Amino acid sequence: MNLLLKSATVIDSKSEFHNETVDILIEKGIISKISKRIPNPKNYNEIRLDNLHVSQGWFDSSVSFGEPGFEERETISNGLKTAALSGFTSVAVNANTNPVVDTNANVAFMLSKANGSTTTLYPLGALTKGCEGEDLAELYDMSQAGAIAFYDYQKPISNPNLLKIALLYASNFDGLVCSFPQESKISGKGVMNEHITSTSIGLKGNPSLAEELQVARDLFLLEYTGGKLHIPTISTAKSVELIRAAKQKKLDVSCSVAIHNIMFTDDALTSFDTNYKVSPPLRTDSDAEALIEGLKDGTIDMITSDHNPIDVEHKKVEFDHAMYGSLGLESAFGALNTIFTLKKTIDLLTKGKTRFGIEASTISVGSDANLALFNPQGNYTFSESDITSTSKNSMYLNTTLKGRVYGTIANNSTALH
Repeated sequence: MNLLLKSATVIDSKSEFHNETVDILIEKGIISKISKRIPNPKNYNEIRLDNLHVSQGWFDSSVSFGEPGFEERETISNGLKTAALSGFTSVAVNANTNPVVDTNANVAFMLSKANGSTTTLYPLGALTKGCEGEDLAELYDMSQAGAIAFYDYQKPISNPNLLKIALLYASNFDGLVCSFPQESKISGKGVMNEHITSTSIGLKGNPSLAEELQVARDLFLLEYTGGKLHIPTISTAKSVELIRAAKQKKLDVSCSVAIHNIMFTDDALTSFDTNYKVSPPLRTDSDAEALIEGLKDGTIDMITSDHNPIDVEHKKVEFDHAMYGSLGLESAFGALNTIFTLKKTIDLLTKGKTRFGIEASTISVGSDANLALFNPQGNYTFSESDITSTSKNSMYLNTTLKGRVYGTIANNSTALH
């Protein structure tokens, strides 16, 4: 693949060309020249786009597709295409499939389905067999096959001894254990945040206490065992405080937050729109503010779209019975770009790779071309025409977002709108 990007503004704080507008020559998938103006005697394909900006390709630590077993929600092929068109060159894909990704053969299947894609798929192996929370899955075998971490997607590990053993065992091969922050006996049948809004509209509440108890328990276990723990998608102010304190103790813990938990609050559920039904639930304004502060000071290590396609049969039903989940890839950049500066937005979208053992490449001569292409300017209303996922369950519909993604260049291929 040979390309010439014309007049591209580089947003990459680790690159010597940061904030400069340059031409970038890509030959056979490698950046071969970066300069103010590059001639094109070999007549390579030129990419000229309005207000073109480029950064390192983005990473998402929690994406669900469906295949195998739930192809009606999303296939791996279209899911990776959606990720590529949304600026993501690497995605960690959850094990919530049928069968669950809990053996090295399942991991190999996921990787084989992703061959030849612009976006690289990194499998998350299940932490327990069948994601049932009873027995540990084949963690070491899956890591050898290519799993980058272990996570029973949105299913809490209720048995503390099981998590203790997982942390001890995985530390033998530097494995990263993920634990969903929810105490299920306290969350009960709650379908939204327990607060004034849940009381006023009559939906069962899931209190922030359910998350915070689990976070506190997991941090105590980590302090006892050592090892590496990742807490995905925290949603409360107290969780930020607990993790901040754990990091001050030098515990090897990381965490993420879903973009929708800083973009929306539980007030959105007064419409009973099931697209807003997510796990963990949307919380209060003060929670969202604390999460944003946690991202700014580095307590929260990364953001995720927590992209979770759900077919219409499981979303267009009574609120109590609807499945949890919203699309997030297509809207991720535009949502973050309304909240943070461009530099911080790109920083958040590229963080997290090293925690999951993924190499991060800078925009420099000799590096692989692993790029997100975007225009950070201009507001627009997100609509169904902006969705490339098979399912259409996005809580961002009719929301004003800022900036457009053109696509990606990675793995010696391009994916552009």
